[in-house]
Amino acid sequence: MRRPITAFALAGLCVLATAAGAETASTGLAPFKIVAVDGSDAIPDPLTDKPGNAAAGAKVVVNRRQGNCLGCHQVSSLSAESFHGEVGPSLDGVAGRWDAAHLRMIVVNPKHVFTEATVMPAFYRIDGLHRVRSEFQGKPILTAQQVEDVVAYLTTLK
Repeated sequence: MRRPITAFALAGLCVLATAAGAETASTGLAPFKIVAVDGSDAIPDPLTDKPGNAAAGAKVVVNRRQGNCLGCHQVSSLSAESFHGEVGPSLDGVAGRWDAAHLRMIVVNPKHVFTEATVMPAFYRIDGLHRVRSEFQGKPILTAQQVEDVVAYLTTLK
């Protein structure tokens, strides 16, 4: 026997859909909406009103206390920096492989684009994380502006 959908059940479905598709300001993170684009999740809208700054993004990419992207990836244009990693793919040409919306999603939470098994950390997430030191709990690795700056830098790597 089929049960009618009640307003309560419908509201629950809406909450689930919203939770899967957006972060809320109550988490302390800038709100954003996740949408499917070309078969994978993306965040088409910037997290901030201020455009990303590619030069500032490059600084975050090399900063070992912020992005530390070079810990896993190689970037030829940053060859003056030491210790490029070999765990992740080279970021050379990344802008030819991904658009800004997908790059933003990858930086925010790569598990949405790749799989749960990826070792790449979520740089703009505070929930569902494991083994987080107490002083870092409830704080994303990067700010919303730093995410936008990194995305601006990554879009220069064609």
